[in-house]
Amino acid sequence: MKKTILAVTAGVLLSSQPVLAEEDHFKGYYPHAAATYEVTVTNITRGQSFTPVLAATHRNSFRLFQLGQPASDELSQLAEGGDINPLKALLDSSYRSVSSTASTAGLLNPGQSTTFEIQAGHGVKRLSFAAMLIPTNDTFVSLSGVKLPKYGSKTYRASAYDAGSEPNDELCANIPGPVCGGSGVSAGESGEGFVHISAGIHGEADLARSAYDWRESVANVTVRRVYK
Repeated sequence: MKKTILAVTAGVLLSSQPVLAEEDHFKGYYPHAAATYEVTVTNITRGQSFTPVLAATHRNSFRLFQLGQPASDELSQLAEGGDINPLKALLDSSYRSVSSTASTAGLLNPGQSTTFEIQAGHGVKRLSFAAMLIPTNDTFVSLSGVKLPKYGSKTYRASAYDAGSEPNDELCANIPGPVCGGSGVSAGESGEGFVHISAGIHGEADLARSAYDWRESVANVTVRRVYK
């Protein structure tokens, strides 16, 4: 079951190298940028890669997802296939809650980091981001609504979440990316039906637990205010 939530209380696997942000989106609803932030995401897993990262600065009331509630169709497409475009379009249209978006391109492999800049308008104090973990069925790494630093920098640990939109069969036929080469979104399939903390890789089918499982956090994220 999928349900689109604008939580106001609502062909991506291109390269194995991390790159700088390809785009910042700054909306006319926030005519003056209050601050610019540099965000560095480091993959601290042993065997999982991250698809392109999609980030947003937003007001306190906005939620990218809610634990225990169905993922939006747009977030499900990111979690199942690594496609950030539908979710980016949704965020960009939420101009009363979302100030700015930024995204990267290419895969972020274990031990690698990627850095991008993002802006925040006046009164905007929160940051969220998401990226798919591969190889998984519908798991994504995310920070949800963390505080932007008033000055200096803050470092966070980001967890892995299951979108609950696809069965965790661990079959390569249903997992995209260089490891499996399968399909992304599984039409007509449904998972648990709600976003929850990921249980990792169990080694039940094509994925070896010894190679692809993880424990606790999956990314280090440093957010630094930039003065220009």
